[in-house]
Amino acid sequence: MSQKIADIAEKLGITQKELKGKISELGFEVKSTAKTLDDEIAELVISELSPAEAEEEGDKDTAKLYEEIYDKELDKEIIKSQRKRTAGKDATKDKTPQEHEEEENKDTDKKTIMIPAVISVKEFAEKTGVNAAKIIGELMKNGILANINQQIDYDTAAIIAEDLGLKIKKKRDEVALEDLFSGDLQALLKEDDKNDLSPRPPIISVMGHVDHGKTKILDYIRNANVIDTEAGGITQHIGAYQVERNGKKITFLDTPGHAAFTAMRARGAKATDIAILVVAADEGVKPQTIEAMNHAKDAGIPIIVAINKIDKPTANVDKVKAELAEHGLQPEDWGGKTIMTPVSAFTGEGIDTLLDMILLVAEMENLKANPNRDAVATVVEAHLDKNLGPVATVLINTGTLKIMDNVVAGTCYGRIKVMKDHTGKNIKRAEPAKPVVIAGLSKTPQSGDILQVVKDEKMARLRATQIETLQKGGGKEGLGIGKDIIARIASGKLKTLKIVLKADVKGSLEAITQALNEIKDKEVAIKIIHSGVGNINESDVIMASASGGLVIGFHVDLPAQVEKTTEREHVEVLQYKIIYKLIDDMKKLLNGLLEPEIVQIDLGKVEVKKIFYAGKKDIIIGCKVLNGKIENKAKAKIVRAGTVIGEFEITSLRKVDEVVTEVKEGNECGIKIQRKMDILEGDILEIYKEEKKFRTL
Repeated sequence: MSQKIADIAEKLGITQKELKGKISELGFEVKSTAKTLDDEIAELVISELSPAEAEEEGDKDTAKLYEEIYDKELDKEIIKSQRKRTAGKDATKDKTPQEHEEEENKDTDKKTIMIPAVISVKEFAEKTGVNAAKIIGELMKNGILANINQQIDYDTAAIIAEDLGLKIKKKRDEVALEDLFSGDLQALLKEDDKNDLSPRPPIISVMGHVDHGKTKILDYIRNANVIDTEAGGITQHIGAYQVERNGKKITFLDTPGHAAFTAMRARGAKATDIAILVVAADEGVKPQTIEAMNHAKDAGIPIIVAINKIDKPTANVDKVKAELAEHGLQPEDWGGKTIMTPVSAFTGEGIDTLLDMILLVAEMENLKANPNRDAVATVVEAHLDKNLGPVATVLINTGTLKIMDNVVAGTCYGRIKVMKDHTGKNIKRAEPAKPVVIAGLSKTPQSGDILQVVKDEKMARLRATQIETLQKGGGKEGLGIGKDIIARIASGKLKTLKIVLKADVKGSLEAITQALNEIKDKEVAIKIIHSGVGNINESDVIMASASGGLVIGFHVDLPAQVEKTTEREHVEVLQYKIIYKLIDDMKKLLNGLLEPEIVQIDLGKVEVKKIFYAGKKDIIIGCKVLNGKIENKAKAKIVRAGTVIGEFEITSLRKVDEVVTEVKEGNECGIKIQRKMDILEGDILEIYKEEKKFRTL
């Protein structure tokens, strides 16, 4: 069935040309010569362009009163915001067991539709089997003007689905854009249901000082020599290998120890389960040993120490253990908790024991992943290959990566056209904890970027563009020093202030460390993740970036090249010349971490005079202020016969026909409550508001 455009235009009091323009704005194609519209589109256009009618036709008086008391647009926004908060959640409170059973049976009968984080109106219509015009109409009812090609988020889709009586669920494979940008793997993997998880191999990061034998140990383990092909005997790229011991797989990352590769090491520690700290028995603890140790500690992963080169005449295992104990790693055989295994990469002595210790610690960690979802992986290393173009070594964190999957990795996107395992063999799929080399990306990604499978190339391209925009917006331009940290404090995302501390001399370093350690509170803390003497370098910045902390400098310089690294890594650097100023600023930052005290402030009392409207989701009441005042957005306790029977928040306040922020003693007002409440005429409402009282150390 169809309706004439001329009749619709006449009914709306506009010209046919204006009507066709409005139809185009709504996302529907209409030819200039068109004479008719489909019924559904016609009804949608009429409902949008004609004066809105009351929804409850059966109760004209109530609807009229409702419109007189409240501004319809404000009401629409309030309903929309409330429903967004509740959309998709089961209302399980105050139900009888029988009602719970009926609800579950009803849900079982409904088909659950899986919806991604972002979906176009057209795709939503196709997935749900509902006409696009009807969906656009429902969006309009909720104050959202969208055409058929525009995208809506999951929360909006949940509201529309609820209106249409549909049951939808968010795809767990969809990772939040903010999480992709942050690189926080733990946040990304939280969405997996425990029932979907199965055991996976451990991922091991081999760390330590340059030339202490990390690659030699790996070389012995996998029985293949790669050192001869590396420049200067120092590993140029992070390698990822998988070996088998007693039928169990172990994945190794060889994290370069040279100072030039500190950035890769910082990224590597974030993606691993266990750190193997290699220390030469004849050289002992070196600055990069301490740095690698701090990376692992800050990442919160177990450390196993491999004391290498025990075949050397000058080897002294006990001396190495003593040095490590001074830095907080107490050997297990000395009563501590750190496993330390003497090994020789030259003779192979102790290597089997090292592997057994890895499997033992892995078993205690209870490592699991979901192989039956789309993959999430970490980019370990990437480079430009003359034949394949951009090539990346990636480590599968969860899910299964398949050939021809569409992916996004940081600001890169593409389709997996080539996938090889660590032996160079072409494979079609890779399960959790498996390292693979892939080709098919638009450009070379960064080490530490999160790779995620998406539904198509269009979505991959969109995500990459969005992440690039976030990165540009998240830089230093236009920001004052410390503002990023302050923003994270304000959002409640930070409870421990992590610091990389650099000073001009050892005496200053010790004095500042002692002063910072004396700032104590049970809720918040300062954690010095690394400290040293000398100017701020790239390694310091990368460590702060990896931990989400900041760099503090005392009487030291920030070289221009290092400053560029701070901008790229979005790291705050604070420099001081006076100790008390440094300590005072740290106290101020910690004060911001403290949870504020919530204080109740009594405003007044009102009496309920009239119940104007009581719907399923909201109530409108008329009141008189007995004493004090009533404020919009304040809270109220319902008092009946001297007993508090409920509480609510005022969502809208009116005096006669005017929206107001407060009404004082002796005046009457209209209150809207956006939930079903047990309220009767004659009830007393005790009005109060809650304020945050900020505390200090």
